[in-house]
Amino acid sequence: MSGRFCFCGVPIVTETKSPSPDLLWLHLKEVPAFRALLRSIEARLYAGLPFPEPVLDLGCGDGHFGAVALPHVPDIGLDPDRRALREASRRRAYRLLLRADGCRLPFPDEAFGTVVSNCVLEHIPAVGRVLEEVSRVLRPGGRLYFSVPSPAFLSLLSIGRVLDRLGLRPLGAAYRAFFNWISRHYHYDSPEGWRARLAAVGLDLLEVHPYLSPRALAAVEWGHYFGLPSLVAKKLTGRWVVCPRRWNLWLTERLVRRFYCYEETAPSESGCLFLIAARKER
Repeated sequence: MSGRFCFCGVPIVTETKSPSPDLLWLHLKEVPAFRALLRSIEARLYAGLPFPEPVLDLGCGDGHFGAVALPHVPDIGLDPDRRALREASRRRAYRLLLRADGCRLPFPDEAFGTVVSNCVLEHIPAVGRVLEEVSRVLRPGGRLYFSVPSPAFLSLLSIGRVLDRLGLRPLGAAYRAFFNWISRHYHYDSPEGWRARLAAVGLDLLEVHPYLSPRALAAVEWGHYFGLPSLVAKKLTGRWVVCPRRWNLWLTERLVRRFYCYEETAPSESGCLFLIAARKER
């Protein structure tokens, strides 16, 4: 069953693809639980989408999402972080890895059929310049898939909401500012805002998928703090998960899977947006 309704003139899609039964585990055995939950929910949104080649993963990071979540191996992974690219190279998730700035993509015009940028654009202050470059390197009709936090992201944070209900709104605002700082987010645009940004560089916003319900967002939020031992493990061993075995992760998987399985397909309030755009045809 599927349906659509409009939000600021942009179609909101209320159907998601069937998840792979092992998708959560593929993330959980390699990355912290909060990241595994978020990325596995996002991965469901890519299932069944067309990926005209060549494919560029813009902001590929350590390559884990591209290796596990995307239905097709991207041709090129690009990121400015040298250490992240070394890790992506060990994963062998891409045919080619490049270290470059998204504001100056080292590719000719109309070089790609698809650009993927998962949870990247919100971290870039000069996002308009990056979108200009994406439009330039996409072929007419080429697809851009990207995910970003929604305008409600900060207001839905569970600790901030509790502080607000207790009448401690200044503390709630301070907590949201702190979480925004550790998240390094610069943009919380609405679908209409993203449509305007995209239209300015010759891209059409085709679809918007809200995801990450308040319950799931709370799990991700608290996971940042409970995931500190994973950070220590990463510093000491180079791995987020030292023992990626079912018996070792049994309790973690059980706690996280409930949010993964019961995540609403189109929550009335959502922490994030998955957007599909296309370069305008000539």
